[in-house]
Amino acid sequence: MKIKAISILALAGIMSLSGCGNSGGPTDTPTSGTINISVDESFQPIIESEVNTFEGIYKNAKIDATYKSEGEVVKDLLNDSTSIAILSRELTVEEKAVFEQQKRIPRVTKIAIDAVALITNRQNPDSLLTLDELKRIFNGQAKSWKELDETSNLGEITIVFDNNNSSTARYVRDSLITGNKLPTNTFASNSHKALIDYVAENKNALGVIGVNWISDFDDTTAIGFLKRIKVLGISEDPAPITTGSYFQPYQGYIAQQSYPLRRFLYIISTEGRSGLGTGFASYVAGDKGQRLILKSGLVPATMLMRVIGLGTQRPL
Repeated sequence: MKIKAISILALAGIMSLSGCGNSGGPTDTPTSGTINISVDESFQPIIESEVNTFEGIYKNAKIDATYKSEGEVVKDLLNDSTSIAILSRELTVEEKAVFEQQKRIPRVTKIAIDAVALITNRQNPDSLLTLDELKRIFNGQAKSWKELDETSNLGEITIVFDNNNSSTARYVRDSLITGNKLPTNTFASNSHKALIDYVAENKNALGVIGVNWISDFDDTTAIGFLKRIKVLGISEDPAPITTGSYFQPYQGYIAQQSYPLRRFLYIISTEGRSGLGTGFASYVAGDKGQRLILKSGLVPATMLMRVIGLGTQRPL
């Protein structure tokens, strides 16, 4: 009896020590536990859908997604506030150097091809712009709609972004006005909804928005937005002869690379093991996650997509 009592006490001690060791360590697995992720707010609609579906499949998984400007998301990743970030760009050389100093290894997974959309008030008669005209607008060389179309009755152009520190503003600076500052007629709203509200209520406005907010034709919110604004067609040809040279940011034209303002969407993970963040990234890059991206109007990065031509006519 004495030997048996000692054995029980020894076993209890081992279990107690084991419990103490686990209490301070990670408890999540690729399909269970709780993590927080930091997400570029341009992609809130699709990532909310991905998170909800993932949690529906894996009942013991809880993903707390925070939607922020691109700059804030990168800051969260660098200061280790999160180990999972979703961005429309890869890390810079300087950012990679920070991770190297911290002995953290970021893993990058491409999950979608996205686009930046240009939207105007429905009273604006012009629904077509060339890439050269866009560069003139964002460089401050064209400040009124009349400078683009001498028959226009509209006034000074008001450029509106969702956020000063947003990925769409950074995309325009990097891709359309490299080395220059945005013009003085540029403003920032407080949210994507506020941006669409402003464009819908101001006939001189030119809004810059992630296409994810207006691309899902099964989503009532996106359909409601589309009824209030006009989506511009963009041409890379500096002197287009027909409307066939202009393309709107529809899924097929993004996939065919006909629409010029394209960008990629990435999940960046600094998890040092196979945890819930790794599981979520694998899910989004896998078949089920990519099908959700396809449904949202973006282009999946890791699954084949067949584009069927239906003629040359497009709503512009």
